[in-house]
Amino acid sequence: MKIGIIIKHNKKEAVEEAVSLLKWLGTKDVQVFIDNDLASQTGFKKGYNKNDMPELIDLLIVLGGDGTLLSAARLIGLNDVPILGVNLGSLGFLTEITRDEIYNVMEKVIKGDFECEKRMMLCTKVFRWGEEVAVYTVLNDAVVNKGTLARIIDLETKINGEYVTTYRSDGLIVATPTGSTAYSLSAGGPIVSPSLDSVIISPICSFTLTNRPIVLPDDVTIEITLKTPESDVLLTLDGQVGFPLKPDDIIRITRAANYLSLIKSPARGYFEVLREKLGWGS
Repeated sequence: MKIGIIIKHNKKEAVEEAVSLLKWLGTKDVQVFIDNDLASQTGFKKGYNKNDMPELIDLLIVLGGDGTLLSAARLIGLNDVPILGVNLGSLGFLTEITRDEIYNVMEKVIKGDFECEKRMMLCTKVFRWGEEVAVYTVLNDAVVNKGTLARIIDLETKINGEYVTTYRSDGLIVATPTGSTAYSLSAGGPIVSPSLDSVIISPICSFTLTNRPIVLPDDVTIEITLKTPESDVLLTLDGQVGFPLKPDDIIRITRAANYLSLIKSPARGYFEVLREKLGWGS
């Protein structure tokens, strides 16, 4: 088995855990791949370009939090590489494995004794004057939002070519079920089981109070056109990557061609994570 490791850089605990994990994996019949940055921090003999790693590995271990895993998901792209997310802080929605559980879980993983959960992703493209100028794959959400100085923005929205409405709001969130517990939830969107294939549209602080979140099937094509002359508007991908938009830019969002495979925690289920993260019953 070929195993890659990616960590949250500049986090002392992540580097320490990576060192311990590398030593432990060194006693197993596996090949280990880490990026050049981690190799320099740990003294590991050989590192690789991070962008090349998805083509080289059978499994990716992520040491960090949900944000680190979101970055890893974009890195994996179209490669069918399962991800084992290890949270080094509090329990995450995506990084369900705790630091204390990692070695017991890895013993099972190396033997092939594990289950994966398939998570749908979104393909987001930006068109400017008819030309494709950007393309991204996201696990959580694609968000059109105004900058600090922009006023309310107008976002003409179509689904499968049919005009829905022009949202006058601070922005618009298009989320996957995985992303339903992220920014979309803060904007009043529903919690959708990650096992479902669907798309959620949630307006951010809509000027029209009757504009409510919508849940759509996964086979739709969503087109959002920036109809306001504001230049301080961004398309934000998974809350981590920003692309500046111009008036009349069209954002086209469809389901991505591939799923992301997350290795499930053998110790807890989705609703236990929900209870803990959202404080239900406390």
